Amino acid sequence: MTHFAIGESDFLLDGRPFRILSGALHYFRVHPDSWADRIEKARQMGLNTIETYVPWNAHSPRPGTFNTSGMLDLERFLREVAAAGLYAIVRPGPYICAEWDNGGLPAWLFREPDMGVRRYEPRFMAAVQEYLFDVLRIVQPLQVDRGGPVLLVQVENEYGAFGDDQTYLKGVAEIIRAAGITVPLVTVDQPVDAMLAAGGLDGVLRTGSFGSRAGERLATLRKHQHTGPLMCMEFWDGWFDYWGGPHHTTSVADAAAELDALLAAGASVNIYMLHGGTNFGLTSGANDKGVYRPTITSYDYDAPLDEAGNPTEKFHAFREVISRYAPVPDVVPASGPGAPETSAALGSPVRLLSAPDPWGAWSEHAELPTLDELDSRLALFRKEVPTDGPALLTVGEVRDRAYVFLDGAPVGVLDRERHDAALVLPHGGQLEIVVEDQGRVNYGRRIGEVKGLIGPIRLGADELLDWSACAIDLDSVPNLWSQQPAPDTPQPADGVGVGPTAWRGSFDVAAPVDRFLSTVAWGKGIAWVNGFCLGRYWRRGPQETLYVPGPVLRSGRNKLVVLELDVMADPVAHFVAGPSLGPLEL
Repeated sequence: MTHFAIGESDFLLDGRPFRILSGALHYFRVHPDSWADRIEKARQMGLNTIETYVPWNAHSPRPGTFNTSGMLDLERFLREVAAAGLYAIVRPGPYICAEWDNGGLPAWLFREPDMGVRRYEPRFMAAVQEYLFDVLRIVQPLQVDRGGPVLLVQVENEYGAFGDDQTYLKGVAEIIRAAGITVPLVTVDQPVDAMLAAGGLDGVLRTGSFGSRAGERLATLRKHQHTGPLMCMEFWDGWFDYWGGPHHTTSVADAAAELDALLAAGASVNIYMLHGGTNFGLTSGANDKGVYRPTITSYDYDAPLDEAGNPTEKFHAFREVISRYAPVPDVVPASGPGAPETSAALGSPVRLLSAPDPWGAWSEHAELPTLDELDSRLALFRKEVPTDGPALLTVGEVRDRAYVFLDGAPVGVLDRERHDAALVLPHGGQLEIVVEDQGRVNYGRRIGEVKGLIGPIRLGADELLDWSACAIDLDSVPNLWSQQPAPDTPQPADGVGVGPTAWRGSFDVAAPVDRFLSTVAWGKGIAWVNGFCLGRYWRRGPQETLYVPGPVLRSGRNKLVVLELDVMADPVAHFVAGPSLGPLEL
């Protein structure tokens, strides 16, 4: 069997120096039927390794569960990497950041009082052990010394930016070893002295994360890693976007020059990202450094392979740089043709406020519950408010967006990003509030915070008690019409929906190839094709299209469902020729 080790100055593969040329490709952000295509294009760019995170919360949405079906089939992914003749790096966390909801940590971890997340605390360590044993049960037989592709396994992730609990880091490393991992372990931190010191672990190879000033950053890394190979575990070749911001890109020439400098210094590299993919469903995270910034659905990242897996100018520039240091295949992938364009009318609106019972389960509460207590990402709260005239409605904090209605009419929106906490109710009546979780913070101290309306909710000086709550089952939204007649042609709308409204339409497909759904004429919401959740859209941008993977389509009739939370002035779906990720400047 192959032997992989850390030498005095190099990685050693069967005793010979080996440079890792890796690209990040997250299996959970790419449809499984597209994995082989993306992996093959990595090989064609000259890479010899694929790196992936593992998202704990996606695999274990409930305590005691571990799902590996569909897009979460890590074993299938690693075997496809091996089938392409490439190696693999696995980064299971338990924390991953990755602009992923809650940094990959399950929300249920934080429901226990004083749970010591990301530190050596018995309950947290017990949960981490259960999770890592589940993950590494898959990875263990696929290590390179057992005939598989896995070269390295990472301990935690950029821990030096969070804490300095060496007992915790050692505990995580010990769990990994106890799970049968025999390949070398690594840590990663930004090349800052304090972070490398706090996040590193003696006996474990330190690596860096950076996207510029390669020589300087490698020198800092070498101060903390006196022997062994130098490696940039995250060579940032682009960046992520947030709702309301610009679309981020990086200079192709500058990124290629930095990659050249990194390789010229003899370092190994993992390009973050090779192919970003998509935050399908409600998986995108957020940042909050004083202002809440939720991440968009696209994770294009301005990577060498775009969101649909097509090679970009950066792909060809990186391939040319790599060719100076390693052989690259003769075959170069071509970009796919433009996507088919078509339109489909949306109709048969189903309004949440008119008849909420099919949307989810109702419950009664003395005090307004949080979304966490309801185990929901979207909920409707209702009660009668007695007041003769205008009165001030106040909340402690909004996490993250609340749509307020009175007797079925919209009153206003409370938005976390604006730090909204109050609005005026013009009179008494039936108060309804739809509260939306827009993504959990994935970096910093606000990880794991409770979602919903936080703190007492008051009308004037009086706290509002005795609420009815409907926890909306978003997975069931595409099936809202199942108990009603379902004509082939949606029934025309009788006007713009008031409050959250589900719409449906259908479109024909000759061949199941990738498509792009334009959302520029819509407000804010979520879309599904054939029951597959494409993710969120929002007219504030920058993203103006949702990526529709070809494998979720079928030849013939396909179904589209849209949940509009705001206003859909034009209930028509337009599929366009290519992606539109928005302006580069605002």
